[in-house]
Amino acid sequence: MQFSSAQARGKHLWLSGDRRQLYPHSLQFYLEPPTENISLVEFESLAIDRLKLLKTVENLGVTCVRNSESYNSKLEFELRKLKFPYRALADDDYEARRKDHISHFILRLAYCQSEELRRWFLQQEMDLFRYRFSQLTDSLMQKFMEHVDLSFEAISEDVKNELASELSTSTPGFTISKVKEQMFYKVGLVDAVDLFRARRVFIKDGFAYVPFKDIVAIVLNNYRTKLSRALALTARSLPSIQSDERLQPLLNHLSHSYIGPDYSVQKNTGKISLEQIDALSVKSFPLCMRQLHRALRDNHHLRHGGRMQYGLFLKGIGLTLEQALEFWKKEFIRGKVDADKFDKGYAYSIRHNYGKEGKRTDYTPYSCMKIIMSNPPSQGDYHGCPFRHSDPELLKQKLQSYKIPPSGVTQILELVKGMHYQLACQKYFEFTHDVDDIGFSLNHPNQYFTESQRLLSGGREPKKEVINSGNTQQKNNSQESMNLNSTPSSSNTTTDAELEGLEAYFTED
Repeated sequence: MQFSSAQARGKHLWLSGDRRQLYPHSLQFYLEPPTENISLVEFESLAIDRLKLLKTVENLGVTCVRNSESYNSKLEFELRKLKFPYRALADDDYEARRKDHISHFILRLAYCQSEELRRWFLQQEMDLFRYRFSQLTDSLMQKFMEHVDLSFEAISEDVKNELASELSTSTPGFTISKVKEQMFYKVGLVDAVDLFRARRVFIKDGFAYVPFKDIVAIVLNNYRTKLSRALALTARSLPSIQSDERLQPLLNHLSHSYIGPDYSVQKNTGKISLEQIDALSVKSFPLCMRQLHRALRDNHHLRHGGRMQYGLFLKGIGLTLEQALEFWKKEFIRGKVDADKFDKGYAYSIRHNYGKEGKRTDYTPYSCMKIIMSNPPSQGDYHGCPFRHSDPELLKQKLQSYKIPPSGVTQILELVKGMHYQLACQKYFEFTHDVDDIGFSLNHPNQYFTESQRLLSGGREPKKEVINSGNTQQKNNSQESMNLNSTPSSSNTTTDAELEGLEAYFTED
């Protein structure tokens, strides 16, 4: 697969084998697309690894203070584990730099398809770049800025001594003696607008006098502008990409991707009784499934989107086919559906869920990303993600009715406002289970149920009590998810396609 027509220089370097010149720095602005041919398998593998990395960046950005020791150590761990450049390594990190370059452009294709996806991708890439730039030494920062044509004029010692008092007063944390030790740059005001807004820089004659330690703000602003423009241009090129039958399914899948455990095989199959479901819905169901269960009990019916989402979840927590048929039939005949209509109109689709009809496919429960990104609920529906699809005021009332404390409601709504829906669900888990930190990255409703049962049964200590094991748990779980394990993503792509066929069996309301 070729990303773009090879430019003469890049092609020559590739053929000559001079790999160091392809990636002279461990950091880049991703201005030139890759020009080599790669297989679809590598295409998918590189994209998935970067998606793992960006999900970790998102999670750490909410749970840790940026640039803190904890934040830096956990992000470095993930970068090293996934074999991305994590510091200014020696020349032999070519493969890491290549992976960084190609994977960025693949996800740029996948995440340019809507404003929401572009916004998420831009934020995570900015946070990742900020961390990696801050890890460079002063000399490597200078070399990088020269490489990306951000060479600003360093003021002379005479000018610095003349302005020492103003520089000290206008630059937080700088005494006059520290001003004389630090290198300052004369930067156009348009490039230093963030520092100017924060009143962190001295301004004179339309120029900002920026200390070297704050130059990261200038670089970040420049990178944001370039990446935002590039995403918009990539979005305009989508029609030509969408005509490629090999690429488009992969790109769509990546933007909705989940490749953790699929919860299709449960050790506790048949061990959960129907009598337990009401109690479990309160104690161990995520909010999306608790909402569906309550709606089913109240209305004795769910429309097809709700039946698919909830039915597969119940299958994942251990309900057998026989239990599922009994559960749904008992509830539906309490409403407007008689037994004969249920057997003719609904039983087939439940058996289909369990792989006993049609193509005999063993369908798997929906992941958080699938619930969030596809088939939004309409009037009369109860499926979807409450954090993504509910009106904020209605969500607030629901959380209050479930005894979430006011401070918890505020925290959850702030995460929702920032579009961190899975992190909002993690916070809901913490408040409903009385733990400070759940110690894992939440990516699947059945993962929520499993972790809840493990915690309630004493199988896992809360992280607030055992800090070390919690950190290990978080690292292990950040490997599963988009935060993923080694399950091939192509199997989930197949499942998504098969589920489209399954939906045809749920059309009767």
